[in-house]
Amino acid sequence: MISNRQKKIKKNLELRANIIQAVRSFFTSRKFLEVETPVRIPCPLPEVHIDAPGSGTWFLHTSPEACMKHLVSSGYQRIFQICKCFRENERGERHLPELTMLEWYCAFADYFDLMDQCEDLIRFVVKQTGDSGLLKYQGKEIDIAEPWERLSVKEAFDRYASVPLETALLGNDFDEIISYEIEPNLGRERPLFLYDYPYSKASLARLKHGDSKTAERFEMYIAGVELCNAFSELTDPVEQRKRFEADRHDRILAGKTDCPMPEKFLKSLEVMPPAAGCALGIDRLVMIFADTREIDDVVSFVPEEL
Repeated sequence: MISNRQKKIKKNLELRANIIQAVRSFFTSRKFLEVETPVRIPCPLPEVHIDAPGSGTWFLHTSPEACMKHLVSSGYQRIFQICKCFRENERGERHLPELTMLEWYCAFADYFDLMDQCEDLIRFVVKQTGDSGLLKYQGKEIDIAEPWERLSVKEAFDRYASVPLETALLGNDFDEIISYEIEPNLGRERPLFLYDYPYSKASLARLKHGDSKTAERFEMYIAGVELCNAFSELTDPVEQRKRFEADRHDRILAGKTDCPMPEKFLKSLEVMPPAAGCALGIDRLVMIFADTREIDDVVSFVPEEL
């Protein structure tokens, strides 16, 4: 039987279906191959702040990243996927333990190329869903016309934060300041790319040429909502192993489960071409288009109903 909540969100679910159709059309029209990869894997990539739910002696993936990069290493140059991902202890206004992710990869591309693709994708979806050149979200009008703002992390700290970037990193306050002092100001009038993260905050990203302290990572924001996370991919298996070891050490110090080293993933990096990849939250994207603050308003079921 349909609940009152589900009756109320029927229009949002219809909008969600149209957005997912538009996303697929965008990528297939640009000669991307849609792929499917396993959601149950023997070991997740080590991440300090993201935990994969167990599934027997294996895990449910938090992202299709490892398998998709393996495909890029095998010669698949332009691929995308829309899939379910799973994360422990994530439940809130913008978080679900089971989320829908769009992820795509381009060989011989970098993070600036993916910024351009993000712009094209959002404008395409707006056009396909019948909206004008403006997104209206929570009383704000967001102009999606070019150019979108690009703001470095250092510039964002200088502009909005209570302490300099270097102080935040030394005091372990980086993530908190990003969330509470910087994010609410991002993308308020037009979408914004926050880019060039400290290398310690981008363990899977390539370092900028000539700058060993900065990684080629960006996040996209609309009306203060983070929608995607992207990198110029790190393809050096030796460097990646070092970063994974550091992340595993930090997980152990935090009392979290230590997972096996993803040896097959590291092996695939030996032949992976230069590439860039992006992960975009479909649920949050629908939230923007549906003009709602609650992720519950754009999914057919939430955990508490099951």
